[in-house]
Amino acid sequence: MTTDALYTYGVIEREDAEFDVNGVEGVDRAYTVDYRTLSAIVSEIGTVEPEETDENSRAHDDVLQTVIEERTVVPMRFGMAFKNEATLKSVLRGARPAFTRALREVDGALELGLKLVEREEATVDREAVREDVADRLDHRARSVVENDLFSDRLVLNRSYLVDRSARERFDDAVAGIEEDYDDLIVQYTGPWAPYNFVDIEIGGQ
Repeated sequence: MTTDALYTYGVIEREDAEFDVNGVEGVDRAYTVDYRTLSAIVSEIGTVEPEETDENSRAHDDVLQTVIEERTVVPMRFGMAFKNEATLKSVLRGARPAFTRALREVDGALELGLKLVEREEATVDREAVREDVADRLDHRARSVVENDLFSDRLVLNRSYLVDRSARERFDDAVAGIEEDYDDLIVQYTGPWAPYNFVDIEIGGQ
């Protein structure tokens, strides 16, 4: 057990900031730890191996939701805790080029999720639906990721990186899809931190 460990939610461009949050392990404050041009969003924690409970997972996401309201963030996966500030800064130093590149790639954008689920007893031309959705949405997004079709009724499961300035037009396009497909349940979620559009490997804690 340690008392000065830091749980890390994500990385932003350098900024001295504090956040009133409901964080991992019930903390009510998150703040920034800086290294050169980067700031990590952290909260204090009593262990470097936090338990991945539903409550902690929600708290991790909730903190990121607070951060992305006004900022671009490269999110960390759940469980990234470091034994002290020096260890965290060492990680930021080693991964600084990757974080800087990722921040540039997702700057000013948010992740939105779209699932289309076939209603019971309905039959749709799945390939035609996917092509139609691509025609309507892909040009409105900066990038698109195809996610797993983990259910037999799941017709489409995509994540979109959408500029904040294009959000309203994207919302309208999704509303049009929902209106035109009575046989499909539209599950439109977000905005989220852009997990599907960054890929940074962090070394040992």
